[in-house]
Amino acid sequence: MITIYHNNRCSKSREVLTILEQAGLPMQVVQYLVEPLTKEELKALLGKLQLGPEDIIRKGEKLYKEVYAGQHLTQDQWLDVLVENPILIERPIVVNGDKAVIARPPENVLTIL
Repeated sequence: MITIYHNNRCSKSREVLTILEQAGLPMQVVQYLVEPLTKEELKALLGKLQLGPEDIIRKGEKLYKEVYAGQHLTQDQWLDVLVENPILIERPIVVNGDKAVIARPPENVLTIL
């Protein structure tokens, strides 16, 4: 089963959702702003992405620029920041089994289907 961590207000996330729907594969849509990830879920997701917490931060977000830009936090501290502020998580993220990808551009999702 494919899982998409989705923000309906994001055009790229909507594009990826359309690609997945057209592929006709069973999927689970997680509205991660409504249903935030736990720290353990985020760690598991990062493991599948093979990335660290800083790699999935939306550095263009106002919150990041005003509060976190230039801070030198540990990976564990960045995990706490992302759990507390899911708006800072890059989107969309798509998981297929033990593989995951940040689908920006949307075509990146095709690499794990």
